[in-house]
Amino acid sequence: MEAKIGQFLESIGTFFGGGDQIPWCDRDVIAGCEREVADVAKGDSEEQKSQSIMRLSWALVHSRQAEDVQRGIAMLEASLSNSSSPLQQREKIYLLAVGYFRTGEFSRSRQLVEQCLEIAPDWRQALVLKNAVEDRIAKDGVIGIGITATALGLIAGGIAAALTRRN
Repeated sequence: MEAKIGQFLESIGTFFGGGDQIPWCDRDVIAGCEREVADVAKGDSEEQKSQSIMRLSWALVHSRQAEDVQRGIAMLEASLSNSSSPLQQREKIYLLAVGYFRTGEFSRSRQLVEQCLEIAPDWRQALVLKNAVEDRIAKDGVIGIGITATALGLIAGGIAAALTRRN
């Protein structure tokens, strides 16, 4: 019985906490990636520059800071047309999907993750992200329905109270 109660409480916590399995990134990791990009820009090969920018983009879209996530999205969108291989294209689209997931643009994130899955249908990371996006969309729908029902209940209660006072 206690185990069932514990599972129930954990599921409620996950529902309201938005427990996803997408990793987060700290500011110090982002700062390290920014230093790496600056160092590589001084003359290394284009491949090294591209890899450094991808690492920085990854760190930015996995940040807890909204401005970092937005910067990562902008970097990825600017570099998307420069993708030389389908694998690199898939990675950038996936990271964009993560970024949009972090900003709360779930429908855009779902579109992008579905593009990833068209390229690689069995890609585990994309499948996990797709499940997280769909869970958040469903959760937002349930919360929206709850808010609407509460508002309607308050309006109906107000009308009933007004009619009672009138009589």
